Amino acid sequence: MRIQLLSSLFLFSLGSYLYRVSSQPEHASFPPRGWNSYDSFCWIISEEDFLQSAGIISQRLKPYGYEYAVVDYLWYRKNVPGAYPDSLGFDVIDEWGRMIPDPDRWPSSKDGKGFTEVAKKVHSMGLKFGIHVMRGLSRQAYDANTLILDTTTGGAYEESGRQWRAKDIGIKERACAWMSHGFMSVNTKLGAGRAFLRSLYEQYAEWGVDFVKHDCVFGDDLDVDEITFVSEVLQKLNRPILYSLSPGTSATPNMAKDISGLVNMYRVTGDDWDTWGDVAAHFDVSRDFAAANKIGAKGLLGRSWPDLDMLPLGWLTDPGSNRGPYRMSNLNLDEQKTQMTLWAMARSPLMFGGDVRKLDEITYSLITNPFILEINSFSTNNMEFPYVTGTKGSTHKTTAYSQRSRRCLKEVGKSHAQFLGFTSCNHPKVNGWSIEALDQDLDQICWKQNMGSHEPLCLYKQKPLLSSDERLIYNQGELHLLASHGMEFCLDASPRKKRTSKEFKSGSFSPCRSDANQMWEISNNGSLISSYSGLCATVKSIDANVGNSGGVRSWIATGRKGEIYVALFNLNSEKTVISAKISDLTKALPGKNLNATSCYSREVWSGKDFGEIKDSISMEVEIHGCALFVLNCP
Repeated sequence: MRIQLLSSLFLFSLGSYLYRVSSQPEHASFPPRGWNSYDSFCWIISEEDFLQSAGIISQRLKPYGYEYAVVDYLWYRKNVPGAYPDSLGFDVIDEWGRMIPDPDRWPSSKDGKGFTEVAKKVHSMGLKFGIHVMRGLSRQAYDANTLILDTTTGGAYEESGRQWRAKDIGIKERACAWMSHGFMSVNTKLGAGRAFLRSLYEQYAEWGVDFVKHDCVFGDDLDVDEITFVSEVLQKLNRPILYSLSPGTSATPNMAKDISGLVNMYRVTGDDWDTWGDVAAHFDVSRDFAAANKIGAKGLLGRSWPDLDMLPLGWLTDPGSNRGPYRMSNLNLDEQKTQMTLWAMARSPLMFGGDVRKLDEITYSLITNPFILEINSFSTNNMEFPYVTGTKGSTHKTTAYSQRSRRCLKEVGKSHAQFLGFTSCNHPKVNGWSIEALDQDLDQICWKQNMGSHEPLCLYKQKPLLSSDERLIYNQGELHLLASHGMEFCLDASPRKKRTSKEFKSGSFSPCRSDANQMWEISNNGSLISSYSGLCATVKSIDANVGNSGGVRSWIATGRKGEIYVALFNLNSEKTVISAKISDLTKALPGKNLNATSCYSREVWSGKDFGEIKDSISMEVEIHGCALFVLNCP
């Protein structure tokens, strides 16, 4: 009965919230919520499947705030033999090199209508319509050397007495690292480059798009220039469009300083799929962005939110596949509850990824849980709470934490590892690289900062070897970095495939090639700069047994009526009793005086009412599970 009452109260509050959002210009006042097609359809979704899904979202999920229906990537690619995520030559483009929906999959797009008819139908259901787009210019448009549209005249862009084309603005050496045959950056310093990007987003507005997920421009693939200009264009449109960035591999709070005010949500991890490793990989990064006060910070015409990625629950497909939904999520129920709880406590956008046409009651109850949605929308003071203990069997253990970087270069012994990460070059700790001459023809570039007694991490320096007909022009100081002398494997700045959040140790080296993804410059102040993203490389040195997916974690937040939410997470591979003292809550919530105070406690997932408690909360938590307490402390 109490849950039913809260559900009714939540729906009432949500209705008021939606009214406020619709009557005020602020974007993303609360973490956006909706459905995205990627986890269930990958790239092959059709208009029929999408509109059927939107109808179900409108009926079953919209009352709980799920208001966006988003088509994920490659809606312009023909679904024919030979087409796959990084294939070339299968995309549908217009005369100006802009992507338009594949008319075989999206029949209402014929005769130049684009997504106009789909958007109208989605809007008629009371929903908002979103699409996924890639960085810059498509390789297909570049090869065709299409003209650039000037939307102010309706004709080809002209400057300096000539018409401008795709090859004038495309930066071929800055192709998206994990979709190198797909898209490349454009030169935003050129008027033609800006005109091309403007023509894209003005077309999306004309179609009736409400949400844009912009891919391959953040994290390892950071392109601040494109993000900045797109944000400027969106501010000037005659309809509001929510601006989202993806993915966030190697993203850091320091990196987010440059873009959080330009967007409304931005991924802070690699792709999240239905493995426990992916779920566990989100604890450190969500902690760090919360500690940096990025949750609900100022964003594009409103607020911005660190995004932990879609929820791969229910009926799914596989990443990068050419098939639709065919299997259930591999996460067990306890792991799914952990994911929902962390996403709620971190106030991440909630984008459901499962096939809503086969939405089972267990999944439905998880993604519409009234406590989860209340916390996600309205809680404050959200942060990791380190003052907890975990007891496994007869062993009493206090949790320890360590931030883990994204990419392992090499292991040193059995208990030590070095990890490469990327961050803004404005960060004070990027100047740890130095050059050492080994002989007349061979130099090493080594990281020596904060290595203690461990050996420095060193890479071998080599000037890029370009063929005589190489069209790329490099700066004089650019170089390749090799794993070892004599090997033809060079350090990549970005992965050559979409990574999941778990894939910290994926190889950072691949055969040497002449593209910006493998080009580096070392500055006089000791920073190592990627020519691909403009980010600087850093190295972290940590013990191999610290920062793994074990241990216990906890988050805390306050509710809008003064209640306190405490989430206890068991990342161990065995049941663990997790405890927190009531008096320790004041360490995270200094405005609360809880000394000698009794609280009334209820645990959400079990539904158990603990009544009055005076000293501590404690519960045996299942493997990879969690407990979510609601405390009312008069």
